[in-house]
Amino acid sequence: MTLIKTALLGAAGYVAYKYYLATKEQAETAGATVRDAGPDAMTNPPQQGWSKVDQRIDESFPASDPPSTY
Repeated sequence: MTLIKTALLGAAGYVAYKYYLATKEQAETAGATVRDAGPDAMTNPPQQGWSKVDQRIDESFPASDPPSTY
């Protein structure tokens, strides 16, 4: 009888751990939306021209370093 209780307790712990990992992953990725680069994918595209520098800056986001052509 003790063996059955131990097995059930282990199974319950495994299920709880998997549930914890799944909810942790969902919490980390919640609200993380990524849009394509370029003015076509923007909600409010710029009214003036879109240069190659603008394109490279937009493609490099969220990197902290500016593009080398800037």
